[in-house]
Amino acid sequence: MHHIYHTEGIILGSKNFREAEKYYSIFTRDLGMIKASASGVRKMSSKLRFVLQDFAYIKIDLIQGKDLWRVTNASKTNLLEQITKQPEHFAVFVNIANLLKRLLAGIEPNKELFLDLLNGLSALEKVETKEDLRNMEAIIVLRTLSNLGYIGGNETLQNLIKSPFEKDLIFEISKSRTSVLSAINKALKETHL
Repeated sequence: MHHIYHTEGIILGSKNFREAEKYYSIFTRDLGMIKASASGVRKMSSKLRFVLQDFAYIKIDLIQGKDLWRVTNASKTNLLEQITKQPEHFAVFVNIANLLKRLLAGIEPNKELFLDLLNGLSALEKVETKEDLRNMEAIIVLRTLSNLGYIGGNETLQNLIKSPFEKDLIFEISKSRTSVLSAINKALKETHL
């Protein structure tokens, strides 16, 4: 009998496979980044068809297979649904998802990163101006890199990394955007990815 893992996750992308299967890249709260398959999910009769959508935040049940995880059940959480309805916000979400797929290899849980990302994406949903959107993207990327150990940083960066996601944080990053972007670019260069 296989153990069923119950967790939450953000689907960062998917690929069609065979006639009705899909492979998913899912960043989960308890398992880290995983690759999972769902059988028959592309069939019109599939109950998971509308739940397992790219960039959805879901509750998910998984079984670990020999080479790959398998989705047994999933349900919507109703969080992060507004991002996909706003083209500019969605573009930022896609950029962040692509970065995570590059940086997160293997199965290593990182609850701090998961919760920080979830808080950042929730704050991203509420951002109104293009400048605030760019600043929020920089904050999320900075904090992601910090959670993964790529950024140590000075006092200014540490304040941005440790502060809660609030309106003041966007104002703070606008004052030190050049040093933040410099730290991000340096960290990305050092990852060699």
